[in-house]
Amino acid sequence: MIDIVVVLRAEDAVLDFLSVLTDDRGGETRVVLGDRAETVTLPAGSDTAERLALLAPYVGPAPRELSSPEPAVLVGLVREAGARAGRAVRIWTHSPADNRRGRGRLGRDTAAAVASAAGHGAGPEVRHAVGYSPYLQFVSDLDRPLGPRRIEAKLDFVNHSCGHLLTEENPEYLVQTPHIPATERFFDADPEQRERLYALLASLDDEAASVVDPWEFATSPYEAQRLDATAAWVRDRCPAAGGTLVEVGACEGALTRRLAAAGFTVRATEPNPVFRPRLAAALAGADTVTVDGEGLAELAKEDTGARADAHLLIEMFYYGQDPALLDDLATDRVFVALEPEALGLYIRPWLERSANWRAEEEVVLVPPRVETVCSGRAYLSKRGSVGLLLRRTTS
Repeated sequence: MIDIVVVLRAEDAVLDFLSVLTDDRGGETRVVLGDRAETVTLPAGSDTAERLALLAPYVGPAPRELSSPEPAVLVGLVREAGARAGRAVRIWTHSPADNRRGRGRLGRDTAAAVASAAGHGAGPEVRHAVGYSPYLQFVSDLDRPLGPRRIEAKLDFVNHSCGHLLTEENPEYLVQTPHIPATERFFDADPEQRERLYALLASLDDEAASVVDPWEFATSPYEAQRLDATAAWVRDRCPAAGGTLVEVGACEGALTRRLAAAGFTVRATEPNPVFRPRLAAALAGADTVTVDGEGLAELAKEDTGARADAHLLIEMFYYGQDPALLDDLATDRVFVALEPEALGLYIRPWLERSANWRAEEEVVLVPPRVETVCSGRAYLSKRGSVGLLLRRTTS
């Protein structure tokens, strides 16, 4: 059995996979460096110091831009490394949910590359390092405490080969205590879990749409409670059923369906071109719902005489929108919901300065809850949701 470690940069092999590089069996190990599209062979019989010395020259400065190799390149690298092994191989790589997006992408793509290289066969085993994951706790399948000797070797490598990364400004390449685990943890995952883990950590960019229902609205008790409470809040504060609402960032329609069932006419807007067809399909046949691709900025520019009973911006202000755009919306009432910390960061300072809006009501929609994600592979703390009903103060 030959171990093949696929990493983005050379230091990753030591930071997250030292227990693999220094396995007591002492067999040959191959390290595929994604940033260089090169493979470094650590020969059988070499000790820890010799192996780390072979990797040290490949630790370079942090680049301005770096992404993982294209999937086709990874397929070639995995095939080449496996073919040269001449016997059974086992693949180790990053977690798709590594908080450093380049590593997460490489972990996801490596598993896909291994499956592609295997064709219709079972393919070699793929294991992911938990890696740097400050928001998730993983249910791991293999934990390897390093012990004093290996920890000393790891720290020596960091100090002598990665010293420039200890003060790196770019968090993708910064090396600090949380990036240097004393116990290396690994887990197995099926293709769906990998995609969901990757999408979950991509929640603030377009890659979140790479899977259907990335935030598990359909299966999460927390999300169901939050959506039900939000729909009930809007229903209780708006005019009788039949009023017109504009839902900004409707995603795949989990809240929209609840609002339509309550009797509202809803304009559901979703600027993400991947989510939008799913939204339209989910609401096909709902006569009181229309779907379009406008975002908050586009809605603020619209010149229309028709004013909605309310605009809904539910869990939306994580994406850099300017709250001042609310001034130009065709409504006198806006429902905003965010986790408490984000509400204090994005909305309260703007509201204190605003001459056009006041908070008519503040309500806790759902308290915090710890919940599993991705079929129980990990769990995290969901931080709760607080709703603000804003009323325009100027005509």
